Amino acid sequence: MIKSVAIQGIKGSFHHIVALQYFDSSIQHIDECMTFDGAVQSVLTKKTDAVIMAIENSIAGSIIPNYALIDDNQLQIIGEHYLDIQHHLMALPGQSIEDIHEVYSHPMALLQCKQFFKKHPHIKLVEDKDTAEVAQRIQQKQLKNVGAIASQLASELFKLEIVAESIQSIKQNETRFVIAVTNNSEAQEVQINKASLKFDVDHKRGSLASILNVMSDCRMNLTKIQSLPIIETPWKYAFFVDITFEAYQDYQKAKSIMEIMAHNFKVLGEYKNARQ
Repeated sequence: MIKSVAIQGIKGSFHHIVALQYFDSSIQHIDECMTFDGAVQSVLTKKTDAVIMAIENSIAGSIIPNYALIDDNQLQIIGEHYLDIQHHLMALPGQSIEDIHEVYSHPMALLQCKQFFKKHPHIKLVEDKDTAEVAQRIQQKQLKNVGAIASQLASELFKLEIVAESIQSIKQNETRFVIAVTNNSEAQEVQINKASLKFDVDHKRGSLASILNVMSDCRMNLTKIQSLPIIETPWKYAFFVDITFEAYQDYQKAKSIMEIMAHNFKVLGEYKNARQ
């Protein structure tokens, strides 16, 4: 049973919110890490039982380095969680948007809010490690004329005032998070209806199409495909795919065929589809 998790960021971050929503009250310890590498190391060294990682956003797309982290460290995805991301601009109480000269936040948050700041060219945008950590820093150092982009939970925890609500470019803004462990020993076939796979194929016509046809023939639904360069071999790519299925037996059949047809085939996770 998972009793401790590592997150990127501090309490008040979106990763923290996922931990609260996905695990309810069963989590006894949350390891706050400033980088995804640090969060992965937390689970690799057994400091925590699992790591929560953002993997893609409906506005900004895939977070490609995190695919590599999961693959390179042989982590196993055991679950996923979709979070509605509402970015709020916040600062010390009593300030208006005209008073804010600089805004610090995670690069992904800045990217998701770029349209809003085009209307406020007097504000300098600065990339930082974590959304909630900036909010905490503003409160601790009583930084005037400085804003943070963070969650409502962060504003409540650090007693900041929301200057502008939901400033993301597209109001329906969701991020998909995965929960990963070093050894998935608790998977139950009766609950599994989604899998994350990685493979590469010969660099010739029809190689990828043949794999996709296997998925179709075995009644797999391809929900995601992402390519990543194979560093050791320039201009060759590995493919990361997510598939859903109704019958575990169909998935087993597809998997056995793909293991033969594809190169470096790897199962990154078998888990329950959060979007049923």
